[in-house]
Amino acid sequence: MLGDPGPNNAITDVPGVEVGMLTLIQGSGPLVVGAGPVRTGATVILPRGRTGVGSACAAGASVLNGNGEMTGAAFVEEAGLLDLPVVLTNSHAVGAAHRGVIDWVVANVPERAQRWMLPVVAETYDGFLNDINGAHVDSAGVVRAINEATAGPIAQGSVGGGTGMRCYGFKGGTGTASRVVTFAGRGYVVGVLVQANFGSRDELVIAGVPVGRALPEDPFRAAEPACPPAGAGSIIAVVATDAPLLPGQCKALSRRVPLGLARTGTTGSHFSGDLFLAFSTANEGSLRAGYPHADEEHLDGLSFVPWSFIDRFYDAVVQAVEEAVLNALFINHDMTGRDGHTVPALPVRQVMTMVRASQRS
Repeated sequence: MLGDPGPNNAITDVPGVEVGMLTLIQGSGPLVVGAGPVRTGATVILPRGRTGVGSACAAGASVLNGNGEMTGAAFVEEAGLLDLPVVLTNSHAVGAAHRGVIDWVVANVPERAQRWMLPVVAETYDGFLNDINGAHVDSAGVVRAINEATAGPIAQGSVGGGTGMRCYGFKGGTGTASRVVTFAGRGYVVGVLVQANFGSRDELVIAGVPVGRALPEDPFRAAEPACPPAGAGSIIAVVATDAPLLPGQCKALSRRVPLGLARTGTTGSHFSGDLFLAFSTANEGSLRAGYPHADEEHLDGLSFVPWSFIDRFYDAVVQAVEEAVLNALFINHDMTGRDGHTVPALPVRQVMTMVRASQRS
C-alpha cells in the first residue's frame, strides 16, 4: 500500500477519536426468531471522544448507491455539523442504536440532551448469518459500547457492526486504516473505518490483480436459495481527520470513498447501500449546532486547508479506504450462522501467491 499510516493504522490515529464495539455471537443451528443464532453487533465512533460529545465537528456525507440508511444525514447535509456518537449496525437495529445514543447523552451530557438529537446511525444487512429480526442489538448494548469506547488499536474483521457481514463472497465486516498527510509543515491524519458487506466474488481486485476471477465460485451460493444476489449487501465508510476543513470539504472527502472501493473491484451493485460520512475534528469550539448562545452577536472564524491543496487529502482517503476493505477481508475467519449458512474467509495464502506471481510477471 502507498502512503504512510499512523501508529495504529486506524481511524483512532486521528487525535480524540474513540471507537467502541458490541459483538454478539451466540448459538447455532436452525433460525428461531428472537432466539438466534446471533451473529451481529454495533460499532460506535465518537469524533471527539466521550468528553467531546456536544462539541460540533464540520461534517459532510454522500451516497454512491441508496439501497441503505444513514439517519441524521439530512441535518449533516443542511448544517454541515456533527456532534453526537456515530453508530454502525445491522439493518433492523437502526432504531435501537438511535435510541441508545439518545439514552447515553441523556445520562451523561444532560446539557446536550436539552436540544434535539439527530444521531447518525448507518446499517448493512447481516440476515444471511444472523437472526436479524430478533432484536439482539438493543439500546443498552449500544450504551455499553459507547462507555467502552477507546482510542488506540481497533479489532477488525468479524467484530462490532461487522460481525455478520460478507464482502466479495467472503467473510467481511469491520476494517480500518489511516494515512498521514503533511501540510504547511505539520502532519495531519486521515483515518477510515468501514463496515464492508458488498461486492461479488468475481469482482475482487487486490493490489491491481483480479484475484476474484481465479478463485472458485462459492458452492454455498449455488445450493442455497436464501443466499443474497451476487454483489448485494452494502458498505458504510466513515472518514475522520484532524486537518481543518470546511463542511463542503468534508463532503468532498466522502465523495472520494468510491474511488478507494473501486480499487478493490466493485462496480456498485443496485442491491448495495453505499453511504459515506466524513468529519474534521479541527476548529473545536468554533462550530455551534444548537440554539443561539446568550452572548452578544459576533462572527466566528474557521481555519481551513485552501482548496488548492486538498488533493493530498483526497489521495489519503482513497488509499485508506482501499486498505480498510482489504483489512476487513484479510483479518477474518470462516463463520457459520443461522440454518448452517457458512461464509468462508478469504484464502489469504492462495491470494498472496497470485498477487506475487502477477508482480513477478
